[in-house]
Amino acid sequence: MDLLRIYDKRYESRLILGTSRYPSPAIMQKAIIASGAQLVTVSLRRQQSNLAAAQSYVALINAAQVDVLPNTAGCESEQEAITLARMSREIFATDLIKLEIIGDNYTLQPDMEKTLSCVVKLIKEGFKVLPYCTDDLVACKKLIDAGCEVIMPWGSPIGSGKGLNNPYQLAVLRQRLPEATIVVDAGLGKPSHATGAMELGCDAVLLNTAVAQAHSPELMAEAFCHAVKAGRYGYKAGAIQAQEFATPSTATIGMPFRVNE
Repeated sequence: MDLLRIYDKRYESRLILGTSRYPSPAIMQKAIIASGAQLVTVSLRRQQSNLAAAQSYVALINAAQVDVLPNTAGCESEQEAITLARMSREIFATDLIKLEIIGDNYTLQPDMEKTLSCVVKLIKEGFKVLPYCTDDLVACKKLIDAGCEVIMPWGSPIGSGKGLNNPYQLAVLRQRLPEATIVVDAGLGKPSHATGAMELGCDAVLLNTAVAQAHSPELMAEAFCHAVKAGRYGYKAGAIQAQEFATPSTATIGMPFRVNE
């Protein structure tokens, strides 16, 4: 089977869904189920501070029968991220951690220097790190050399809905890093954006705002589910090469009848 590899885990779905900014927890749960996602992200820092509300929130996620990928969203320093990662491991009983260390509050671009340094420290503590990163090839190679099996390059700024700002660079990452699991994270706004990322050979997409803030989150989640599958099938099938001239789809060989002039 064509399964998504996230360290030692395997998933049929190649759509990873975020769990924040939904109109209500109930709508969030319906969207998760409609998406077919088997892995969802959760941020301790950005969830309910009320214990009862937080417990109810986690119960809804558990009821959707999905795995949880804790993340360090909102962190700007290594120590913040490490502390949050340790707390998340205790609460959710998983070594998986999506590492986010933001370097610029306007674009929410990750700080790659701090991210790399933090990756090294977390891996030494036994974490399986999925770093949110730029699409810079050299930076991504350093993350992989440090021990990351999964990288999460941005498509465009978080929550922007702009789609893929640099498809060429994502294609280069796929070509130069064939063994890495590449998950496009951030900036996708439409199902067609997800299809495009998958057609480039990326292994999965992670999105949140595009579903959570849609007029119908449940329907949009289902749309992304189909879009991801279509893009993956297209990549696996092998698309024809674009060309500058027309080619008839039906070859002309002789004439099937005589034309009287």
